[in-house]
Amino acid sequence: MLLQVEHERNDALRREAAAILAREAIVESGLATWPLRVGGPLQARDGEVKLQWCGGAPGIVVSACDYLDEELLLAGAELVWRAGPHGDGKGAGICHGTSGNGFALLKAFACTGDERWLERARRFAVHALGQVDRMPPRYSLWTGDVGTALYAAACLDADAHYPALDGL
Repeated sequence: MLLQVEHERNDALRREAAAILAREAIVESGLATWPLRVGGPLQARDGEVKLQWCGGAPGIVVSACDYLDEELLLAGAELVWRAGPHGDGKGAGICHGTSGNGFALLKAFACTGDERWLERARRFAVHALGQVDRMPPRYSLWTGDVGTALYAAACLDADAHYPALDGL
């Protein structure tokens, strides 16, 4: 009985989160992203529109793919794909770099089964590995080479589990 109550509570929270994400989504021409905070502006204080795991479509797609409306999920993933991988300034990491954005493509594959998303995720992985090769070593899970290695392995295994988020 207790497990059923907990399950019902989790379902209600997921529906509420999905409704908030649907309401807060900024959708244009089949692409979607989200502001950094509910009711906030799309642009950050620095005037930039964030498109990274820790801000914008990639993080929403990765963390909410299990309950996000599929149209919004695909619109967010498509924005990531069309924007392309980050340059070396942001780096290859899974927080605000190429690998983090690539995880959104991998999640789109996991949620839809469409191989096109896996191929796109793998292309991001190749780019991210090139970034690691070109740049000085970084040793952090979130902004460094470790996260990129985990992302590349996830692409090889077609396994969209995001480090430290999925499976907790």
